[in-house]
Amino acid sequence: MSWTDERVELLKKLWLDGLSASQIAKQLGGVTRNAVIGKVHRLGLSGRAAPSQPARTVFKAPRPARPAAAAPSAPARRAEPVSQPTTATAQAPTYSAPAIYNEEPGSATVLTLGAHMCKWPIGDPATESFSFCGRRSSDGPYCGEHARVAYQPQQKKVRNGPSELARSLRRYI
Repeated sequence: MSWTDERVELLKKLWLDGLSASQIAKQLGGVTRNAVIGKVHRLGLSGRAAPSQPARTVFKAPRPARPAAAAPSAPARRAEPVSQPTTATAQAPTYSAPAIYNEEPGSATVLTLGAHMCKWPIGDPATESFSFCGRRSSDGPYCGEHARVAYQPQQKKVRNGPSELARSLRRYI
């Protein structure tokens, strides 16, 4: 397909009318969206009268209400006041953030899992009984017990003299 003078004029008119490159390509026929974009850039067309508008209004169905989260099996601990040094002026006590850590593994769900809770998965994710450990995590995403399982120390390689030499030489041959 070649760009004739009539097609170029039609392209300029449609571009300035605010049609998208895809819409122009459909109207011209025999040309792709990318060819239209390339020709627009070569012609130096930049401004548009109005931005391209969708052909039809998009109907968005309202989202269904979320089900209420199940109550955690272990009761939440109340926030305790943090002791402050005594000063001459009376100050209101400050409170620490509430800690909701479960001491028994498997009682945290995706909705109840917090930042400093063990994220070790328990069970099959496809079942209703799937949960996370939920105990207080130490330095990473897992509690001490699960961190020992997840992070194993690296094992030393045992080198077997001639067989190891032959195996390493095969890499270079």
